[in-house]
Amino acid sequence: MRIKPFLYIILLTTIGFQSCGIAGLIKKADARYEIGEYYDAGNLYKRVYSSLTAKEKSQRGRIAYRQAECYRLTNQGRAEQAYLNAIRYNYSDSIVYLHFAQVLQQNGKYPEAAKNYAIYLTKDSSNVVAKNGIKACNFVAEWRNIPSRYLVKRSTDFNLRRSSNFSPAFMGSNTDQIVFTSNRPFNKKTIQKSSAITGLPNNDLFESRVNAAGKWEAPEMLEGSINTINDEGVCSFSADGKIMYYTRSPYVPDGVRGTDIMMTNRAGGTWSAPQKIKIFKDSTISVAHPAIAPDGVTLYFVSDSKKGLGGKDIWKATLANGECKFIENLGPDINTSGDEMFPSVKADGTLYFASNGHPGFGGLDIFKATPKKDGGWIVENMGAPINSSGDDFGITFAGKEERGFFSSNRNETKGNDAIWNFVLPELAYGIEGKVVDEKGNPLPDAVVRMVSNTGVNARVQTKKDGTYRIKVDKDMDCIMLASSRGYLNQKNKVTTQGLKDSKLFTVNFQLSAISKPIEIENIFYEFAKWDLTPASETGLQVLLKILKDNPNITIEISANTDYVGNNESNKILSQKRAKSVVDYLIAKGIPSDRLSSVGNGEEKPVVVDAQLAKKYPYLKENDVLDEAFVTKLTPEQQEVVNQINRRSEFRVVKTTYKLF
Repeated sequence: MRIKPFLYIILLTTIGFQSCGIAGLIKKADARYEIGEYYDAGNLYKRVYSSLTAKEKSQRGRIAYRQAECYRLTNQGRAEQAYLNAIRYNYSDSIVYLHFAQVLQQNGKYPEAAKNYAIYLTKDSSNVVAKNGIKACNFVAEWRNIPSRYLVKRSTDFNLRRSSNFSPAFMGSNTDQIVFTSNRPFNKKTIQKSSAITGLPNNDLFESRVNAAGKWEAPEMLEGSINTINDEGVCSFSADGKIMYYTRSPYVPDGVRGTDIMMTNRAGGTWSAPQKIKIFKDSTISVAHPAIAPDGVTLYFVSDSKKGLGGKDIWKATLANGECKFIENLGPDINTSGDEMFPSVKADGTLYFASNGHPGFGGLDIFKATPKKDGGWIVENMGAPINSSGDDFGITFAGKEERGFFSSNRNETKGNDAIWNFVLPELAYGIEGKVVDEKGNPLPDAVVRMVSNTGVNARVQTKKDGTYRIKVDKDMDCIMLASSRGYLNQKNKVTTQGLKDSKLFTVNFQLSAISKPIEIENIFYEFAKWDLTPASETGLQVLLKILKDNPNITIEISANTDYVGNNESNKILSQKRAKSVVDYLIAKGIPSDRLSSVGNGEEKPVVVDAQLAKKYPYLKENDVLDEAFVTKLTPEQQEVVNQINRRSEFRVVKTTYKLF
C-alpha cells in the first residue's frame, strides 16, 4: 500500500516534532538534574521514559537510571521500579546495582539487596559501601533479635501532618527549649511553593518550650531574621544557648544549589542578623549540618568536598573569630564512600552521626563514635529500635542524660520525616523472694540481710506471708543471709556484674528449725548397704551448706529404717548409714567434733504431720507409721509408707560451737 505524498510529509514532520520534543525534554531534565533539582528532573525524566519506545534500549536505560536517582535522592518509593527498568535496558554503568541494592535494603528486601551488592562487587571489589551492605543484609535478622534497651515513640508534640519535621536540637544545656526543622506552613493561610529539589516546601526553623505544666507548647517559627525564602534548618547551639549555627541553602534561580553554615547570637531574647561562616577558601564547596562541641570552638560539619572520601563526609574545624582553622576530614573510621551526615555532639563530648555507608538496617542509620586513645574512632550502630530500614538521623540528647529526640521517616508517606522521642531506662536490679520453714510455711518477721562488695549493707524484715524485697545496684556481688528466731540461718549469693538489662532476682530461703529433727531429702544408699549412691550428692550438698551457713552449730545425723527385717540388724545398718554421711561431711572439711551419728533402726517411725496427710489421703495427722499401722495398709500403700520411714535426719545439738 502506497502512502500519498502529502501524508508522508505530515508523518515525517510529526516524527521530527516528537524527536525534537523528546530531545528538548531530555536536555531540560538533564539541566535540572545537574543543578540538583531532583524533584522537577524526576518528573521530566518520567515523561521522557514513557515517550521512548522499547527499541530505544540505550536511551531508556539512561533515562530510567536518572529517574531512579531522582526518586532515591528525594525518598520516593518509585525508585525501586525505576532501577529495575534501568537494569532491564542494560544501563551501562554498574553503579546502578549499588544504588538499587541500597534502595532494596531500605525497603527491607535484604536477600535481594545482598544479591545486587554482590553483583556490584564483581565490578568494584574494594567498595566499602557494598561490603558493608552485604554484611548488614546477612546480619540484620540477628541484630533485630537483640535490640538495645532504648525505648522509642513517635512524638505527639512537634509533628504536623503533611509536613516534614526533623533534626531537633536542645538550646544548649537548656533542655526545656528545643528548635527543629520543618516545612510546615507559617500559618493556616500560607500557601508555600514546593521546592524543585525535593518537591516539598522549603524548610524553616521552629521552636517549642516546656510550659509551667511540664508540657511542650505548640511550635512557633523562630523569631528574628533567621527564616527567609531560602531553605533553613539543621541547627546546633553553644552550651550556654547564646550562639546558634545552622544550615542555609540560598535560592539560586537555574543555578547549582549550594549550602552554607550561618551563625547568629542571641542577646535579650532576640537573634542577631545571621553571618556566614567561612570554612573552605573555595566558596562553591557546600557545607552543612553544623554541630558545635561543648568546648565551643570545635565545629563538626558536613561537606561534599572532592577532597573527602566520597559522597558526603563529616569534617571538623576550630572556630576563631567567625572563621574556621585546622580543617580536617574525620577519616575512614567515620567516613565512607557513602554519605555521612547530621553530626551531633552530646554534652559529654560523644559524637553521633548518620550514615548509609556503614553496616546498618537500611537508609541512614544513627551511629555513636568514641575517640580512641591512640587516634581514630570506635564506631557503633545504635541498633534497633533507634534504627530502622528507613532513614534515621538527627539525634539530640538532653544534656548528659540518655534521653532526647531523633528523626526518622519510618512508616511515613511521601518521604516525610517525623521526630521521635527516645529514652534509655535506668538499669534496675532487685532481689525478691520468700522465707519459709522446712514444711513450706511462711516465716513472718524473719530477717534478710544483704552485704555487697561495694559496701552496701541492707536489712529487711519479711512480711506476714514471708516475702521480702531488696533493691541492689549494677556491678555488685552480694552475700545474703536469712535468719529467724528458732531456725538455722541460710546464705545465698547474687551478682549483677556484667548485666546489660534490668533484672529482678528471685531468691527463696527455707530455714530448718533448731528444736526438732529435720529430714535430709535425697539421701540414697545401696540396697541393704550403707554406701551412699551418686544420687545423694544433691542432698549432701544441702546439708554441707547448712553447716557452712551456721558455723556455730553441732549436729547429730540419724538414719532410720522400716520394720522389715530384724530390728537389731536394722539398727546396725542404720548406724553405718549415718556414719557414712558423717564421713562425707568430714571429707568436705567439716570438723569431726561438730558431727555425731546414731542409728535408730525401726524404733522411731514417722509421726504424720499436716503436710504428709495432705499428700497421702490414706494417712491422717498424728498417725504413727509403726509396724501395726503399716500392716493394715494395701501392699502399694505399705511400700510408700516404708519409704517414708526409711529416712536420714539431723538435729541441732549445740548452737555455741567455738563461741566461748
